[in-house]
Amino acid sequence: MALINTYDGRLLLSETTVGAGAQVLLLAFLGTAIGLGPAGWLTGLAFGLATWAVLNRALLRTRTRTFGPANRVTLGRAILVGAVTALVADSFQSSPPVSLFVGLTAVALILDGVDGKVARRTGTSTALGARFDMEVDAFLILVLSVYVSMSMGPWVLLIGLMRYVFVAAAKVAPWLNNSLPHSMARKTVAAVQGVFLLVAASGLLPYAAGFGFVALALGSLLWSFGRDVVWLFRNREGAAEPTATTTATTTATATATATARATAPVHETVTVTIEPAVERRTAELVTS
Repeated sequence: MALINTYDGRLLLSETTVGAGAQVLLLAFLGTAIGLGPAGWLTGLAFGLATWAVLNRALLRTRTRTFGPANRVTLGRAILVGAVTALVADSFQSSPPVSLFVGLTAVALILDGVDGKVARRTGTSTALGARFDMEVDAFLILVLSVYVSMSMGPWVLLIGLMRYVFVAAAKVAPWLNNSLPHSMARKTVAAVQGVFLLVAASGLLPYAAGFGFVALALGSLLWSFGRDVVWLFRNREGAAEPTATTTATTTATATATATARATAPVHETVTVTIEPAVERRTAELVTS
């Protein structure tokens, strides 16, 4: 907690607080523009508060000194995701304007290709930034799958829940935390999830075509997950055993579901150790 009393700590807190304030302002705009209901307001505010609290805790634990331009882009995307989440929650009572829903989601997906590039160009790539990016991506996919499932059935939820199921399974089977080899196929599968879900949610295509897009997204995701689980299982004996010199580790589950770029895989789990290999492993996280 000492960091929060320093100048750097207060500056970090001010940045995250500005983000939380921007979330409230965007919700207020939606409330004025479309009459956002209580469910949307409560869900959006809960998302903003949770983002603020979790991000501050992560910044404090990692003793980050500067927020960085890339994290600002990711925070902006998180604010948009909060608005999309509010619209989805409100849609259980009344359907949001499709153009507004698609517009906010599309901008959030497009910006997914920006933060990684900014991080590399400014030399500010960090494991925390990669994790923040990944969590925003994963939650957006979950929210989109909830929205699409209302018209196509609960099976669509598998797309959004699969990453979280994988993380939970890794708690029981630690070998799932091992690093995966680079795979362009995995990145491609990750990239199409949000695009296909947004196309289906937009209603621009006939129902059968939208259904086919979502089914294809789920099928490719199941194939990609299955292939990687098999690889991890076959190579589980080769995992390095933890030692006293590697107890200070940070586990970052890279499951980026970027759609405007082929970013970190939806289910790629990487362990970043505080050793000379940290730069290489961090680079595996921030591939956008």
